[in-house]
Amino acid sequence: MPAVRVEDTLVLPRIETPDPTLLVPRPVLGRSSAPQGMEGEGFPVRRAFAGIATEYLDPFIHMDQMGEVHYGPGEPKGTSWHPHRGFETVTYMIDGTFQHQDSIGGGGVIKDGATQWMTAGSGILHIERPPEALVISGGLFHGFQLWVNLPSTKKMISPRYQDIEASQVTLLTSPDGGTLFRLIAGSLDGHDGPGITQTPITMVHATLSPGASATIPWNPTYNALVYGISGDGAVGVDDVELTTGHLAVLGEGDTITLRANERQDERHEAFDVLLLGGEPIGEPVAAYGPFVMNTRDELRQAFEDFQAGKLGTIPTDHI
Repeated sequence: MPAVRVEDTLVLPRIETPDPTLLVPRPVLGRSSAPQGMEGEGFPVRRAFAGIATEYLDPFIHMDQMGEVHYGPGEPKGTSWHPHRGFETVTYMIDGTFQHQDSIGGGGVIKDGATQWMTAGSGILHIERPPEALVISGGLFHGFQLWVNLPSTKKMISPRYQDIEASQVTLLTSPDGGTLFRLIAGSLDGHDGPGITQTPITMVHATLSPGASATIPWNPTYNALVYGISGDGAVGVDDVELTTGHLAVLGEGDTITLRANERQDERHEAFDVLLLGGEPIGEPVAAYGPFVMNTRDELRQAFEDFQAGKLGTIPTDHI
C-alpha cells in the first residue's frame, strides 16, 4: 500500500491528544460489513455504506472500496462515459492507476495517494479507466470512490474539477509518531487539507503501526464514520473490532479513538482506516443511478436533460 509514506513520522506536525476531562469520546453506535459487488465494466467493489440509515451518513451518499485486487494482463477494467448531477464524486487511489476525463476539460492520471475531486453540480459527463499500459501489464488496483451530497442551493452550480496530488496532502502524526494521518480535505486539530469542498466535510486516511493507538479531536457538529481499509484494530473507547470492509458509525461527541492490533495479518503491516465526517444537510434525498437530487421531479428532469444533451458532450479527443 504505497499511498503516501513517511520514513520518520516524528518530523511531522503532531495532533495533540485531547483532554479527556473536557471532551466527550464518541461511542460506536453500530458496525456493518460491506457486501461485495461489481461496478462499471466489471471491477470488484465493496459497498461501504450498504444497510446504513441515511440519517447517519448525511452528507455522504455512497462509497465503494475499489479492490484491493491484483489484475492479470488484460483484466483491468473501468467505466464507460456516464453523467452525474447534484453531488460531488471523490476518487482516491491508494494503489494502481486510474485515468479520468470529463466534459468540462478536466482529466489526468490518479495514482498512489492522489485524489480526483469532481463537483458534478448542474451536470457533467465523465469516464474513469485504467491506462492502456496497465491493461496490458495488469497489476495492483486499490482505491475509493465517495459521493458527497450538495445542498439544494448548490445542486445546480457550475461543474468543477480538482486534481489533488499525493504531494499536496497534509501529513500529520500522533504525539508518539505511531500514526500517520493523511488529511485530504477539511480540518483536523487546526490543520487544513487541500481539497476544496462545497459541503463542509473532513476526509482522512490514517495508518496505525502495530500496537499504536491515537485519540483525535473531531468536529462535534459533524457525523463520524470509520471504515477499515486493511489490517486489524479497533475503534472507540469500548474497543469495537474493526477490519477490512467494516464500517463503524459513531455517535455524538468530540473525539475519536483508534487502536491497531499488536499482530497484523501476513498481507498487511499496519492498520489502515478512512475517517469521514461532514455537516449534515438535513434535506430530502432523491437518488437514482448517477443523479442525487431532492425530489422525484428533479430526478426526472435530470434524466430528460441528459437525454437532450444538456449535461455536456463527450470530447472529440475522448479516452
